[in-house]
Amino acid sequence: MSDAAANKALLEIVYRRWNATKGGAVDELMAVFDDAVTFGSLADVASPAPLTAMAIGRHEVRGYVSGMLAAWSMIHYTVDTMIAEGDRVAVVGSTAWTNKATGKICETPKVDVWVFSNGRAVSFFEYFDTARMIAAAN
Repeated sequence: MSDAAANKALLEIVYRRWNATKGGAVDELMAVFDDAVTFGSLADVASPAPLTAMAIGRHEVRGYVSGMLAAWSMIHYTVDTMIAEGDRVAVVGSTAWTNKATGKICETPKVDVWVFSNGRAVSFFEYFDTARMIAAAN
């Protein structure tokens, strides 16, 4: 199996569990990341989402995930397609979350771009509708 196929197969399992557990598979998700991973978001600390600041390292990524799960409840995380080439995997789908403080729902298209080295994610960047996220948080 090529590295691209192996990375894609790993993420297929992780995303399936992430959706099935509604965000409960944190340890499984964290196991994918390299210790020195860079983790970014299109929101990039947009108010009211300060937790979306660039995270460097697995510890900071865990903080991002913990903060997200403290503020939001997952409704679904649907993967439509994964595209793997070389050291990169692009995941295209949609997700919906309920803001715990407001009760409002954010449903958005979602694209995640992963970069792997030696079987671990060294870079992750997520793209989603930040306006919908901000509206649901206010």
